[in-house]
Amino acid sequence: MRRKDREVSDRAGLEAILEGCDVCHLAFADGDFPYIVTMNFGWEWTAELPLLFFHGARAGRKLEMMRKKPRVCFEMDMGHVLIEGPSPCDWGMKYSSLVGYGTLSELESPTLRTAALERIMLHYGWQGQGGYEAMLAATAVLSLRVDEMSGKRKSD
Repeated sequence: MRRKDREVSDRAGLEAILEGCDVCHLAFADGDFPYIVTMNFGWEWTAELPLLFFHGARAGRKLEMMRKKPRVCFEMDMGHVLIEGPSPCDWGMKYSSLVGYGTLSELESPTLRTAALERIMLHYGWQGQGGYEAMLAATAVLSLRVDEMSGKRKSD
């Protein structure tokens, strides 16, 4: 990272960004052009890096691309505050962000799929339990094993 003064590398700081973000942008490689999709997500910390979870339709472009090339890039950001100044060079934006790489796969086990859906719902504030039967039948549940991730924060 070029701006080491903005780097977020401690687990607590990275988790705070994960918790504060409400969407994750997944980028797939597709020939000459990237393909980006915005997804709701959940997460859990495993070893040194998080495991991210997503859900969506059982068919479509993202699943086709995942099956061809499961390596993806992801990005999420939060806390945007415009900074104004007397000249254009004094303007900027406060923010926190994560960028990383990993391998995306579809979860097949009903137990793992349910646990992933619970993580997604927990991320958005759901406090209940169960009730995933209909969703499990109609939904693909994906897991992103993060291999590399960096956090960045501009607070001034």
